[in-house]
Amino acid sequence: MNTDPKKRLARHIVGLPKSGIREFFDIVSTRQGVISLAIGEPDFDTPWHIREAAMFSLEQGATHYTGNAGLMALRRAIADYVQANFGGTYDPAHEVLVTVGASEGLDVALRAILNPGDEVLYHEPCFVSYGPEIAMAHGVPVPVETRAEDNFRLSVEALEAKVTPRTKALVVNFPNNPTGAVLEREDVEAIAEFALRHDLLVIADEIYAELTWGGRRHVSFASIPALHDRLILHHGYSKAWAMTGFRMGYVCAPAWMMDTILKIHQYAIMCASTASQYAALEAMRQPAEDMAPMLRAYEQRRNFLRAAFAEAGIPMHNPAGAFYAFPNISRFGLSSREFAVRLLDAENVAVVPGTAFGACGEGFVRCSYATGMEQLKEAAKRIARFVGTL
Repeated sequence: MNTDPKKRLARHIVGLPKSGIREFFDIVSTRQGVISLAIGEPDFDTPWHIREAAMFSLEQGATHYTGNAGLMALRRAIADYVQANFGGTYDPAHEVLVTVGASEGLDVALRAILNPGDEVLYHEPCFVSYGPEIAMAHGVPVPVETRAEDNFRLSVEALEAKVTPRTKALVVNFPNNPTGAVLEREDVEAIAEFALRHDLLVIADEIYAELTWGGRRHVSFASIPALHDRLILHHGYSKAWAMTGFRMGYVCAPAWMMDTILKIHQYAIMCASTASQYAALEAMRQPAEDMAPMLRAYEQRRNFLRAAFAEAGIPMHNPAGAFYAFPNISRFGLSSREFAVRLLDAENVAVVPGTAFGACGEGFVRCSYATGMEQLKEAAKRIARFVGTL
């Protein structure tokens, strides 16, 4: 008789690591008075008119299923937004899918394209879910290192060193979590040419597209016409609209691929929350006005942290997007995890060890500046005091 009940579980799931972010967050949750720079969630509330739209939809009895792909009005608004802001053209009837956050979109896309043993390139440091989600779809995750001396931009040379005949797809995320790195147009064009040359599909997670600093404008992979028939674009409302709890995302992909992606969404999810879809539809009415005050605050906070870390003698590349700083703490002689744990114990400030985002994150920690300026100022003071003791 089998005495170990875990042997009844799926081996490819049991062997996956837990999220390094959530693992550290669990430690933080047991302490009082912590200033947390650990979680990438906006400290702003969702704009009032968006919340009101969700409530009004409920009052009007919009409590039933929508179509599997989402409200047609929302899909049209998404297609218009992507064309106006990212330069991509998608048919809302056949090439746009509303998902439960951008995370579900990534999951259904990977399951739609991967057969067992297919390799997927993705760059590290990266969001914690990419490698595990590739593995859950029975693919083989192949990390590609990016480096601080290159401002964590992804190079074709690094990709060429990892591509094989078994490689099927490339996952890219810029602006990047956790580094705040962005790509220049020449980078996007070179990576697109690499994908075309090796006949790869491209999965572009552009959830932080609106969050770029210093006058930069995001360059989307959707703006490359030659990629259209092999690109799966992911975006959503959690970050730029501060709508994390609504769990609203979307996928744009060519019709030949979307039919299979939709099947998985159809059987697993049915459709995204109806009330959340009405909120997202309202969010598309005046996106620039909704985002403007939040974006100004994030850039101000980014500028403050850059100066504060420089004054404390902590090297850091310039994060040009998203709302994360990724300072280099290797000079203090501690591992990333040791630094984070000791900082928490000594000063009640929570940051995430860089190794949560891949092995090449060793020597770094992630600090989210999606928190109030007063808390940031106090956290920076405590961090400076802590490194002064090392």
